[in-house]
Amino acid sequence: MSEALLSVENVGRSFGGFKALEGVTARFEPNKVTAVIGPNGAGKSTFFNVLSGVLPPSTGRIAFKGMDLTGTPQHRFAHLGIARSYQITNIFPLLSVHENVRVAAQARRSRYNIWTHRDRLQDLHHKADAALEAVGLQGQRDITAKFLAHGQQRALEIAVALVADPELLLLDEPTAGMGPEETKDMVALIERLAAQRTILLVEHKMKMILGLSDRILVLHHGRLIADGSPQHIQADPEVRRVYLGQSHGYA
Repeated sequence: MSEALLSVENVGRSFGGFKALEGVTARFEPNKVTAVIGPNGAGKSTFFNVLSGVLPPSTGRIAFKGMDLTGTPQHRFAHLGIARSYQITNIFPLLSVHENVRVAAQARRSRYNIWTHRDRLQDLHHKADAALEAVGLQGQRDITAKFLAHGQQRALEIAVALVADPELLLLDEPTAGMGPEETKDMVALIERLAAQRTILLVEHKMKMILGLSDRILVLHHGRLIADGSPQHIQADPEVRRVYLGQSHGYA
């Protein structure tokens, strides 16, 4: 078995007396696309928030490249190589597309400094341009972000995450609110990004997940009930029971 890029061991998260996650153990190998699925209330968002440092685990341990991240402040995750997008689009609507990404690059580089050398600013511009090219938005670089189509705004949010040069990219429902064509474009983008980095995503669109993922984790009531290839997950009787019982399907 190859060395895990990210591993979680017996991870749990409680809110008062409510256990949103309980005893989750998993390893994530490099250069794989892993999907986290489950019915509403299964603990998917809590799991993502723990993995990205938004929430500390109540129990258990998280390690990235062998380094224990348990209790590490969220801002350190990006510096270590972990970046994420959010379920609700999180951009600056009144800035241009390019400014959104450049500001993110500058914020990750250092605090604002009025004495910053012009060559250094040029470096940030180039970094922003590279991120926009990676997500297919170079042609929209000067457009005010609020005027982008919904799918393009989601791609812009991913570009903002990419300027941190993450080894691990967490995508929280990247196709939320998208129609078939925008979903198709996002799947193509994720496939391109997966050629160079490890991706974890939460999604509800099962047909997309089954075609895109190398591996699928299934959560139910905060517990991991299945972990395997798309073929294994489709055949798992417990997964079928959970999804069919929640009016889900594999279509």
